[in-house]
Amino acid sequence: MQAESGMFLNRELSWLRFNSRVLDQCSRDLPALERLKFIAIYCTNLDEFYMIRVAGLKQLFLAGVNAGGGDEMTPLSQLKAIREYIHEEKKLLEKYFHELIAELAGQNLFVKSYEQLDEDLRAKCDAYFFSNIFSVIVPIAVDSTHPFPHLNNLSFSLAVKICDRANPELVKFGMIRIPRVLPRFYEPSSNTYVPIESIVKQHAEEIFPGFKILASAAFRVTRNADIVIEEEEADDFMMILEQGLKLRRKGAFVRLEIEQGADEQILEFLNTHTKIFHKDVYEYATLLNLPPLWQIASNKVFTHLLNPIYTPKTLPPFDENSSIFDAIDKEDVLILHPFESFDPVYKLIKEASKDPEVISIRMTLYRVEKNSNIVQALIDAASDGKQVTVMVELKARFDEENNLHWAKALENAGAHVIYGITGFKVHAKVSQIIRKRGDKLKFYMHLGTGNYNASSAKIYTDVSYFTARSEFAKDTTSFFHILSGFNKNRRLQTLAMSPHQIKEKILEMIRAEGEKGSEGAIIAKMNSLVDADVISALYEASCKGVQIDLIIRGICCLRPGTPYSQNIRVRSIIGKYLEHARIFYFKHSAPNYFISSADWMPRNLERRLELMTPIFDERSRSKLARILKLQLSDNVLSYALDGDGEYRKIQARSEESAVDFHQTLEEFIGKIYKTFKKDTDQSRATNLASKLFKES
Repeated sequence: MQAESGMFLNRELSWLRFNSRVLDQCSRDLPALERLKFIAIYCTNLDEFYMIRVAGLKQLFLAGVNAGGGDEMTPLSQLKAIREYIHEEKKLLEKYFHELIAELAGQNLFVKSYEQLDEDLRAKCDAYFFSNIFSVIVPIAVDSTHPFPHLNNLSFSLAVKICDRANPELVKFGMIRIPRVLPRFYEPSSNTYVPIESIVKQHAEEIFPGFKILASAAFRVTRNADIVIEEEEADDFMMILEQGLKLRRKGAFVRLEIEQGADEQILEFLNTHTKIFHKDVYEYATLLNLPPLWQIASNKVFTHLLNPIYTPKTLPPFDENSSIFDAIDKEDVLILHPFESFDPVYKLIKEASKDPEVISIRMTLYRVEKNSNIVQALIDAASDGKQVTVMVELKARFDEENNLHWAKALENAGAHVIYGITGFKVHAKVSQIIRKRGDKLKFYMHLGTGNYNASSAKIYTDVSYFTARSEFAKDTTSFFHILSGFNKNRRLQTLAMSPHQIKEKILEMIRAEGEKGSEGAIIAKMNSLVDADVISALYEASCKGVQIDLIIRGICCLRPGTPYSQNIRVRSIIGKYLEHARIFYFKHSAPNYFISSADWMPRNLERRLELMTPIFDERSRSKLARILKLQLSDNVLSYALDGDGEYRKIQARSEESAVDFHQTLEEFIGKIYKTFKKDTDQSRATNLASKLFKES
């Protein structure tokens, strides 16, 4: 289909609307600390958006780029729209924040400034200042002999306007940098949180002895944090990345946040030195630096203000006491995180590291936690003499330093560490284990939609697929050969790999459904839909009568509600867990279910190494079918995308029962778990669990 004006929604504005849906969780009937978490998530998201997306648009504008994308918006028009959107939404953030703080106070949980404390708590704050704060804060004078200091990205400080007590006419400006080693809030009691800057402000004259504080204002700066690495010129990729991380701290200023009502001269002082465009200055009637609100939400005394804790379950055929290899030998297994435990993924690598029959472990690592049991198992395997090959993606944004740490540790243990493919990110999630069984080799694979990260597996919805199929063994072997060699153009036979196969396969399957007309059906669940070729193919299929349901958590550039998209429905699910799985259904494909590490974005389909996995096993397909059906039935967490780019909350009709996808699946998995725990026959329990899942 030939592109026409208005066919595509703008990528950046679509992302902003996603973040608005995150903020909208504060309007739901949720426990207070759960809503506080969503404010922290919203602000964290916005930080990254400014560091990367807004910074990138600024660079395009300064370079004189005026061309627009499929939506025809230029960099300048996007910047104007973004600023207007965020400045307007700031009012809603402030409203929710103040309402929550008041509600928490009604529950005997307080966020108070120093001035609002009673005498006893003030005394504790004073003692804390001299014992923990005074020695680590950095007072900075700015004048002809003291240049304006370097401010790190997202650094948090107190700007001050002071005068010499001996010469009150002499006004100076400076700042007090608040290091990240200090907590965001000091807790003088188990139910009171005091913003650290309010304690610093109270003692500012002791930090600048001999001077009087005339005014002060908390502020926070954001820098361009994107890293551009010329890989072709890098002989030592680890060294060049370390240099890039240092340069990130010196990126151009792109945003200034400052407390509302700040002294005009302080604002002028900051603007003079940071030279931030006035529309990128945001004055907040809330506290600044809100991502650390998690500190308050994690208060164990107030767990009644959180959702009940759900413990992920291990379902058959996996069992704590049996070999995971034995289970995979019998059948393919698909599990759903976080409803089902991440433990089998760890157990697979742990068991492989100790099994004398295992001769090789190969794995990709994109984002892992700082204390990763999986990486430790790989280190143990390498130390034990096993052949361990690990692709550590050093370009995983904001995880570069952690990945550098693990790459060095793996190398020191004797593992063969690959740092990536020149010009591409490796985003595929795959493990391959080779065991020697007599004179033959047996292959075991794990393919997933999420990272090998036990922490994120508790809050991200993802799919893990375990298999010993020979066709997957051949393709995963080829994939790891591609990573370690110079043959990225090799094509896989059963799996599909980007940058050459996934998009081609998706377009082929969309067109095949189009040939079936009104008998065709597509359901696709992903994080983002941006690729213009895929969107155009979906439009063509829609015009031929194919029924298309898209479940897209974040960015969607496809515009529903038009003559060329009349058979396309788009929904977004935002709730307790972060929807992260990529699941695709094409009615007339064989097989017709797929999972993937890739979203339908140009970067995933054309500039990354990704994998898309066909699901042949009937039980696994039944599970995926149930997931998609539940998500399309959800009327509690879902939003529908309209043709104007806005999202409306989906409400249950009067005759409908409320369906909360996350809660429903928690309860359902719990029911299966209780059922099979009563049955000691593993085979019968497995069949029962499968039957329950299929028929529910």
